[in-house]
Amino acid sequence: MNLEFFIAKRLTASKRDKSSISAPIIKIATIAIALGMFMMLISVSTGVGLQQKIRDKIAAFNGHIIISGFNGNESDVSTDPISIHQKFYPRFKNVQGIDHVQAVAAKAGIIRTASSFEGIIYKGVGKDYRWDVLSEYLVAGKIPSMSGAYSNEVLISEFLANRLQLKVGSKFNTFFFAQGQNKLPKARRFVVSGIYNSGVKEFDSAYLIGDIRQVQRINHWRPDEVGAFEVFVSDFDQIAQKGEEVYDETSSTLNSETITEKYYYIFDWLTLFDANILIILIVMIVVSTINMVVALLVLILERTQMIGILKSMGANNWSIRKIFLYNAFHLIVRGLLWGNGVALLLLSIQKFFGVIHLNPESYYVTVAPVAINPLHILALNVGTILICLIVLLLPSYIITRIVPSKTIRFD
Repeated sequence: MNLEFFIAKRLTASKRDKSSISAPIIKIATIAIALGMFMMLISVSTGVGLQQKIRDKIAAFNGHIIISGFNGNESDVSTDPISIHQKFYPRFKNVQGIDHVQAVAAKAGIIRTASSFEGIIYKGVGKDYRWDVLSEYLVAGKIPSMSGAYSNEVLISEFLANRLQLKVGSKFNTFFFAQGQNKLPKARRFVVSGIYNSGVKEFDSAYLIGDIRQVQRINHWRPDEVGAFEVFVSDFDQIAQKGEEVYDETSSTLNSETITEKYYYIFDWLTLFDANILIILIVMIVVSTINMVVALLVLILERTQMIGILKSMGANNWSIRKIFLYNAFHLIVRGLLWGNGVALLLLSIQKFFGVIHLNPESYYVTVAPVAINPLHILALNVGTILICLIVLLLPSYIITRIVPSKTIRFD
């Protein structure tokens, strides 16, 4: 039987000998641990959730890696065609960790209705397009059908639909700029099959998604010519490495760019969340450990006579220090249980009900996203316990300075 643990358990369960001074200090220390864990879980879950949600939205419209031609065009519009007969299409066999490759083509145009007009980018996609990454943003209607020779069905954003007063089933004219000088724009009539809302205004204010054969027909491209390829990777954390491998495996006439490079300003902003989360973690752990140090010192001073008796009975300093460390461990775990319970309850409510909303113009999302990762929760709890106990080794050293002859008295 572990004697130190047994004594610490009796001290923890006993309320009779607790003074009016130690009781509130112990409560404050426990509350500090609970609040610290609460803040750490909230900051990590919301910060990581926001990062994952935004990068998923960007990938939904661009893939993770974009392969295009060296045409000197910095816009999203496809100008020169690329042959679809590439060694990496339809499967990228030479690079491990590539999940999917799809062919796309983009064309700039203007939607004209009876009441208004808007400039757009028509993104043509084929049967290999991953509609599943966009399905969660669909707010009305359905995914466009790609059956038949040419499909006139398109997916339009809620932002554009409201400005142009369009709804599911509405028909409208779109005028596309013809390549070459002194050529009249080409008109196409589309029907709205679905309306999406990604929350990213940069995409919602521009993209109209439809059949790639429309772009091929307008540009007089052959059926085996496309504007670009979008590549999806299995692990986003390896996007930089996979981007280099993809670049090495493509021909010299093609260029590849990751979304972290193309939208660097968004991902640079997202990295600020890592610094904010780190600062919160450090502050909360420092506050928690300071309160636990104070609580441990009070417990030791309150049990000075007991320490003297244990020393006179042959207990060594380390054995007595373990008693108080066990006691402190109990207080830490109790605080962590409360902190985890309240934090996970609130995070679950936000995850499933979306109570807290955000401004999409500032945060690219309408509802505060939450990522509840068991590994993050375990790491935060274990890390807090270890750091607190390591720091508490120093104040527990005061036990070695207690002399039995001066502490054992008849009261």
